Amino acid sequence: MKKLIALFLCLCLMAGIVPVVAENTAVTHEITSASYPLYVGTTNFGDVTLCFLDGANDMPYIEATEMHGVLASIMNSTTGNFNYTINTEGSVVTLTRNNLKTPGAVDDGAYAAFDFDKDTITFSDHDLFCWKDNVTTVLDTTAIATFNANGEPSILQKVDKGNLDRYGDALVVRCGDYGIDLILQDGKYLVPLQTMVDFILAPARGQNLFFNGQILYLALTISLGDEQYYAAPTGERSAALAEYGYKELCMMLDYFYGLKDAHKIESFDKLFHSVTFDRMLMDTNAKVADMAINYLINDYLDDGHSRWRAPSYLTGSVEFDIPNGGSVSNIFAEMDRYKEARKKYYPDKVPGYEEIGNTAYITFDSFNVPNLSDMESYYLTEDINSFDDSDVVGLIIKAHAQITRENSPIENVVLDLSCNGGGMNDVAAYVLGWLLGEVSLSVENPMTGAMSTAAYRADVNRDRKFDETDTVSDKRIFCLTSPCSFSNANMVACMLKDSNKVTMMGRTSAGGSCEVQNASSAWGSSFTISSPKRSSFLKNGSFYDIDRGADPDYQISTPEKYYDRQKLTEYINSLY
Repeated sequence: MKKLIALFLCLCLMAGIVPVVAENTAVTHEITSASYPLYVGTTNFGDVTLCFLDGANDMPYIEATEMHGVLASIMNSTTGNFNYTINTEGSVVTLTRNNLKTPGAVDDGAYAAFDFDKDTITFSDHDLFCWKDNVTTVLDTTAIATFNANGEPSILQKVDKGNLDRYGDALVVRCGDYGIDLILQDGKYLVPLQTMVDFILAPARGQNLFFNGQILYLALTISLGDEQYYAAPTGERSAALAEYGYKELCMMLDYFYGLKDAHKIESFDKLFHSVTFDRMLMDTNAKVADMAINYLINDYLDDGHSRWRAPSYLTGSVEFDIPNGGSVSNIFAEMDRYKEARKKYYPDKVPGYEEIGNTAYITFDSFNVPNLSDMESYYLTEDINSFDDSDVVGLIIKAHAQITRENSPIENVVLDLSCNGGGMNDVAAYVLGWLLGEVSLSVENPMTGAMSTAAYRADVNRDRKFDETDTVSDKRIFCLTSPCSFSNANMVACMLKDSNKVTMMGRTSAGGSCEVQNASSAWGSSFTISSPKRSSFLKNGSFYDIDRGADPDYQISTPEKYYDRQKLTEYINSLY
């Protein structure tokens, strides 16, 4: 927009015409404002003032000083390890995140400079600006509380050696190149709310702010059962929201879709135009635009981590049909096939831990644990028999006790990931630490150039020490993978394969290297994408992507042969 205006001014001057323009901006807007309650679930966290331009009351802007307060309250909600300061100088508003120097924490600050003249947002270090204050590396993707209140390790210990943090380059978000204006008028510095969400809130906290004309709703994703969100009237979008929503979606995906190069997408605007989605996405009918995102996610991205969640409040709480897609539907089809084969041998439920002769089988279908805030008191003090098999940390603790018991016959340990679709990085690190003794998790962000490696050990025997008694690395270790071993199951398989200590059996794992990022559209639809943060393994000082999966050392021809464990045990023993 501003480039077109500049060209118009030049043409006018060449023709001897002297146009009259408003100070600091080529267009004068009618600005209105109103306050809306911010909800997290059913809890009201106070009011937020939003601004609107030229009567488009469905397209909110947030004033820079208000943005400062909202981000401070939302993002600094865990340990209080940082604060914000804000500075205004001419057309530039600089929001600085000051990371407080706490033991083990990153202690460098970072800033985001909003240039309202150039329509750019410059992050000195986007990863550091969005750093989670309860972890110790810039790209750490852990989530659960593995440390106690004193900062001491409870079930995971970060090992001193083998860690690497390589900071990224400055990131310039060129809003103006997408036709998105940062508005400076009447002493107000106005940023589109969705731009703040896409480039700060969602990457940092995984949360989105959904505006439905009545409330602001803070959530990871929207589901059809969110009655507060869908209480607002359905209807059409304003032309302003339709235009901005399309441009913002293109910009967000261009920066944050982590598999853009692998999918050979030069720009999402070109992709949308080539498949005629641009018309749908700019339609004032929100349902038409939501359908376009649904098709994009399932037919064109189709990567497993990119998933459709729910439509805009303007569309209403409506169930959308999932298009056929390609590889993702194949993963789900394979998952069904393997689970059906497993039912033939385990019609009720496959046990989390099972012994067949000299071989122990550990089976779980996701790397998950209960949502607990005090991991230390739970896992280190509770009776191990109270742990359910669906609690992977508890299952590993129980399995370790059985495998290492006095006069144990166990010589082989088999980790069955054949129906595992992924889960939490913390749990994956715990399982790897148990199998290998020490494990390094590496993450890179090609968008910024940042890289990080962190080494961990696990306390499995609950003696509050991290040593060789916490591992089964002295056993013969096997891992079963299939075409539906996805995401963290794929990451664990790749780490085990790379260790040269584990025999891989089955079929090549299903990939899925990118961390999931919760995302939203400016008109309020909800979905997830594969982010730029990629799980990798470090070899000879270089980071290698794991999206292609881990190949088996020994193939298993049919799903049924995975679960005939008597014969599988005989085969495993025949290898030695």
